Amino acid sequence: MTHHPDPSRRRLLAAGALAAAAPGVRAAADWQPATLPQSRQRDIVASANGQRYRIFVSVPERPAPPAGHPVLYALDGNATFASLALMARTAGARAAVTGRVPPLVVGIGYPTERDYDPARGRDYTPPAGQDAVTGEGGADRFLDVIERDVMPLVRGLAPVDPARQALFGHSYGGLCVLHALFSRPALFQTYLASSPSIWYGNRAVLGGVAGLGQRTSGLARKPALLLSVGELERAPARPGGAGSANPAAAQRRMVEEASELAARLQGMPEALSVVRFHLLPGENHGSAVFAAMARGMEFFVT
Repeated sequence: MTHHPDPSRRRLLAAGALAAAAPGVRAAADWQPATLPQSRQRDIVASANGQRYRIFVSVPERPAPPAGHPVLYALDGNATFASLALMARTAGARAAVTGRVPPLVVGIGYPTERDYDPARGRDYTPPAGQDAVTGEGGADRFLDVIERDVMPLVRGLAPVDPARQALFGHSYGGLCVLHALFSRPALFQTYLASSPSIWYGNRAVLGGVAGLGQRTSGLARKPALLLSVGELERAPARPGGAGSANPAAAQRRMVEEASELAARLQGMPEALSVVRFHLLPGENHGSAVFAAMARGMEFFVT
């Protein structure tokens, strides 16, 4: 009869073989969670809507300028904060050469291990899409959270420049950025909308364009907007050509809607100081966020 070692013995033998093969490797128990330099996080219950959020913050190492640190707020903070914090640190390390002031980065996320939490559907969609079943259409309440809860929290952490504030968002987050620009243009001075879901709610967000000039007329500094979208976020021009394999891409017209909106806003110099559009080559809806963050950081700090 063949003898089979018990499971615990097999595990010991496997561990011994690993140790023999790699004598310099220590036990797995010695591994620790990785940390992000210059960064911290805390969870809050927002007074504006009673919901829980996780706030990530990275404060520049260098002393604040006389006016305070510029601040870049990022939606979907669980997914976007780490990359933007690294970009800001890189900008800070080269500040003596470039003359660019690195921003303080704030990620607004959720108390979860997910990159993208379903609650974003509640928070990032404009009221025109309000739905009692799905809970969508809460963008105005979410902007209240930023204004009443998150911004005061950041001001208590470090000196910030109230005249240099930016908001970044991708997809539904990009939709929320546009809604913020059209409904509360004084809340930020720079708006960074990546692959915005303009199609949502039968393109309801575009209803805010008409009155934008009036809403920005009294501002000392008119807002700036960067609109970006991935080149592959549209249906292929021909079978087998470059483009999205998602049939919804043709209906949502991600590239076309973003470029058409940029052109429309570029024709409104009385409303906005700068409108720039980037078609991100070789990027699809999932990958475009990384290129958009890099372009957005450059646009903000330049």
